[in-house]
Amino acid sequence: QVQVEESGGGSVQAGGSLTLSCVAPFGSSRDMYCLGWFRQAPEQEREWVADINRYSATAYADSVTGRFIISKLSAKSTLSLQMDSLKPEDTGMYFCVYKPGSDCSYGASLESGYWGQGTQVTVSS
Repeated sequence: QVQVEESGGGSVQAGGSLTLSCVAPFGSSRDMYCLGWFRQAPEQEREWVADINRYSATAYADSVTGRFIISKLSAKSTLSLQMDSLKPEDTGMYFCVYKPGSDCSYGASLESGYWGQGTQVTVSS
């Protein structure tokens, strides 16, 4: 069973920063894969945030472009999401997703991937 596990959530004031981390078994893969982040606020639909493929091509939702940076460290099978200039609307549960054997497609390919349990991010005004 593929395990995906997030960490690094917490509470921060608006304008602050947080870095989320995720461990997933992609580091030794020689095939294409996609890694990414989704988030879900209470009573709202799940939203794709960002993704990165094996060749480190990245894509971001318009709502986070210029504020969030997705990156990976294959040697440690770790995915990160650096979040700066946080806003209250960034509050939600953040999920890491790993989709082996597929390129990224603005979140679409990740829907059928392996999901972590989520880590909570709360931004207060």
